[in-house]
Amino acid sequence: MADPMAEPPALPLDTGEQPGSLSESFRSVRVPARGSRLRRALAFIGPGYLVAVGYMDPGNWATDLAAGSSFGYDLLWVILLSNLMAMLLQVLSARLGIATGQDLAQACRDRYSRRSAFMQWLLCEAAIIACDLAEVIGTAIALQLLFGIPLPWGVALTTLDALLVLWLQQRGFRYLEAFVMALIATVFVCIGGTLLLSQPDWSAVATGFVPSASTITERDRLLIAIGLLGATVMPHNLYLHSSVVQTRRFALDPEGRRQAIRYSTIDVIVALSFAFVINAAILVTAASVFHVAGRSDVAEIQDAYYLLAPLLGTGLASTLFGVALLASGNSSTLTATLAGQIVMEGYVRLRMKPWKRRLLTRGLAVIPAMIVAMLWGESGTARLLIASQLALSLQLPFAVVPLVRLTSDRARMGEFASSPLLRLGAWMAATVIIGLNLTLLLRTVV
Repeated sequence: MADPMAEPPALPLDTGEQPGSLSESFRSVRVPARGSRLRRALAFIGPGYLVAVGYMDPGNWATDLAAGSSFGYDLLWVILLSNLMAMLLQVLSARLGIATGQDLAQACRDRYSRRSAFMQWLLCEAAIIACDLAEVIGTAIALQLLFGIPLPWGVALTTLDALLVLWLQQRGFRYLEAFVMALIATVFVCIGGTLLLSQPDWSAVATGFVPSASTITERDRLLIAIGLLGATVMPHNLYLHSSVVQTRRFALDPEGRRQAIRYSTIDVIVALSFAFVINAAILVTAASVFHVAGRSDVAEIQDAYYLLAPLLGTGLASTLFGVALLASGNSSTLTATLAGQIVMEGYVRLRMKPWKRRLLTRGLAVIPAMIVAMLWGESGTARLLIASQLALSLQLPFAVVPLVRLTSDRARMGEFASSPLLRLGAWMAATVIIGLNLTLLLRTVV
């Protein structure tokens, strides 16, 4: 009997297009030419979830916990705003990949000078390392909390994730997507259970979605808000999404691309809605358990794990929290290694064997995490988590601005160039991101 998840053999391309990054998976997932709209839409489900895991990784957990314990429900509106901007930017990323056949890294290499593209590559590699660093630390912390494995050993064990990506991708890209979606479902169920046990004040939760000027005027709130922004809008996901949408073998005529953009948009909006619920649930749990109890200093994942049980009167809350953290860390590491391959191949056209690229990306994150875990232990890794998210936030403009410019270029995008309304929303999002970063830098210097 044929394997229902097996990938169909890739068809020869007669369109003159060259396979992009992730060439081993390029146009490998069949899209049915006939059948219901639902059947065609289901073929596009997957890339959005690979992107979504980057919006609920352990780096998000650290900033969500710090925001909830320090300021209660007040910063929920920041999570909502950043998630809406993330949806907009990821939709643009998918449009770029589908309309042009290039991922964001390849398009930047063609559009900008060699020196500019090289600098963008270095910044993006730094962002990927910062992201992978957060995921390595989060996974190691989860292993320590659940099984008592020392942090340095937990960090070392995360190198196995890189090999897991390779094995799943060799079996077929759909296997990789299915595995990630199963991990997201685990996080969703466990965090949902923890939220219900915390019994939040739902009227106060609703109030938290109303914007507050104090977020900008108070430095501590601003710092956490930018951390939330950097942890939610992930620069490496813009490169990742523009590539993985090209794993679908859709028709390359205008109608086929139009249909692919429509279904990919639905995919990413639904997937990022799950990410929003998870991030908001973590912040609400921290606010209803720690902030209400007067523990405004809970910014470390380990503290949250140990305090949940005594404050809620049940050990189930801590267990659910730990399992969700482990699933979150594992799912996020899978996509970070894919993003590293896409960026390297797109910007500098340096192709390495997949297992070498994955081990290189993981090694660049494991080494600093191992040093910090051995020298400073839990407190050092917690500070490193927060620092990694701020680093991501500062790198965002260098990915967002090229994306908005490229998708607004009618010469490159043709009829799929951003409409005036979409262009306005994209530039507004870019302005907010850049403005918050400049505000943080000025306040830090002063």
